[in-house]
Amino acid sequence: MAEKKNSGALKELIEGLQQDLSREYQAIIAYTVYSNVLKGAQWMNIAGELRKHAGEELAHALTIADQIDYLGAVPNATPKPVKLSDKAEEMLHFDLNNETETIRQYRKRVRQAEAIGHFALAEQIRQIIMQEQEHQHDLATALGEDVPHVLEEGA
Repeated sequence: MAEKKNSGALKELIEGLQQDLSREYQAIIAYTVYSNVLKGAQWMNIAGELRKHAGEELAHALTIADQIDYLGAVPNATPKPVKLSDKAEEMLHFDLNNETETIRQYRKRVRQAEAIGHFALAEQIRQIIMQEQEHQHDLATALGEDVPHVLEEGA
């Protein structure tokens, strides 16, 4: 009985990781495009930071894809849609919202992984969360805003 419950929980974890992978693909594309379309002196530093973020998101995607494979599934190849705008602030807000949602989902994934005994996966996701929070901070700072709080589900 417990094995059957674990099987459902594992399936749910894999499905969540697939969504996370799609979000990482989205971030890679968004950061790549945004870093190239931001124009003007006030955006030069953030454009460079976005390029750095793109590389970090690729590393996250590789980690998540490896974990999906380890859990016995095939990583997907579909990014979530990337929003575009001709306004720099809108693009940065899109990124900030995506980072906030990514952190929320990864925190959920940590709980799911630990619940079924995948502690190494949970630890790898914690490392990703640390970088995602840095990205969130960088974007909020560039926008002159406070970093959004990520509330836990049920909190």
